[in-house]
Amino acid sequence: MNEWVVLIVRLPAQPSRHRVAVWRELRKVGGLSLGQGVWAVPRVPVFADGIERAVHLTERADGEVVVLRASGREPADAARFQAMFTAAREEDWAEFTADCGKYEAELDKEIRTAKFTLAELEEEEQSLERLRRWHRDLKARDVFGAPGAGPAERRLAECARRFEDYSERVFAHLHAFDQGEEP
Repeated sequence: MNEWVVLIVRLPAQPSRHRVAVWRELRKVGGLSLGQGVWAVPRVPVFADGIERAVHLTERADGEVVVLRASGREPADAARFQAMFTAAREEDWAEFTADCGKYEAELDKEIRTAKFTLAELEEEEQSLERLRRWHRDLKARDVFGAPGAGPAERRLAECARRFEDYSERVFAHLHAFDQGEEP
């Protein structure tokens, strides 16, 4: 893959919410910031909707955007660009893995304090679903296969296994309570 989409975005200084909205959209889709108002993504379909949303947000804010196709002048240029993009995805995977650790710590706390309620179970399930959605999004935009993808996938599987264990504990606790046993 040697083609990239480069966006050059110019927005009015005020109100700043427009700049923030465009910045968030481009970050959300995995855009690589190359400098003030200059972003790049590989030219693959997974990025097309995000680029369109960023263009729309820019135009709605009375800004200007130029969208270019680009490729490296030399193979080394393309390789450096790919390495920069992969490094950004590696940072995403590291952040994801850290959040998996926070999720597991939360489950450990609930088990330690014997907080076995349906409300807590639902909250933990929602947190796991958020991790699953985030993983899908990261995987879709990791078009070059950053090294952190494999360990992150295993970590997500461990989170799911730990959630199942917590679920079983909640239902065992509730069943014991329904039977009049001391939980």
